[in-house]
Amino acid sequence: MQLCSKGFVVIALVLVMISVGHADTIYSETVNGELSNDGLFPTSVPVGAGSNIISGTTGSNTAPNVRDYFTISIPANLRLISLIELAGTEAGNVGFLGLQSGSQVTLPTNASTAAGLLGWVHYGPAASDLDILPTMAIPANGSSGFTPPLDPGNYAFWLQDSSQGTFQYRFNVVLAPVPEISTAALTIVGVLALVLLRRSRREFLKN
Repeated sequence: MQLCSKGFVVIALVLVMISVGHADTIYSETVNGELSNDGLFPTSVPVGAGSNIISGTTGSNTAPNVRDYFTISIPANLRLISLIELAGTEAGNVGFLGLQSGSQVTLPTNASTAAGLLGWVHYGPAASDLDILPTMAIPANGSSGFTPPLDPGNYAFWLQDSSQGTFQYRFNVVLAPVPEISTAALTIVGVLALVLLRRSRREFLKN
């Protein structure tokens, strides 16, 4: 009976590992509809712990610089640890992905600098299946820059391609729990507090 219960525990752990590693497509333009083309009214995309794949198409066969905008809200117990450009992502002349803090992209479409953005990156097939978050984090052309991972809060994304034509993209927004202070760390903090308290009491009694 004991061996049987251990077997169930092992199976449960394996299932948990599989579920965590599984990548879910949470927004697909072919299924959920076109993402917004207005940075002041981006499409709200729900995200959760683990992989969150967002896929769509930029551009137009009749005009360049057709844009997609979406926003995510990272819950208080999670943070964005990586942004992975997935295989199959295409780009014409220049694929552009910008990131702004808040629920809007307020930069005008004819902006000459990235001032107001947290970060941005040019993407293309060469970066397939690579984490592009560290590159986005580097300040460039006026962007403020940031230190990954991204903390809980609202963030808006801006996607476009400067070439005429349609280009597919797939990005994986990966969220992970905010690390909690371990029991061992709390114990150490508690012991240090007691030591300091006793020391201060001894100093008080001496005086």
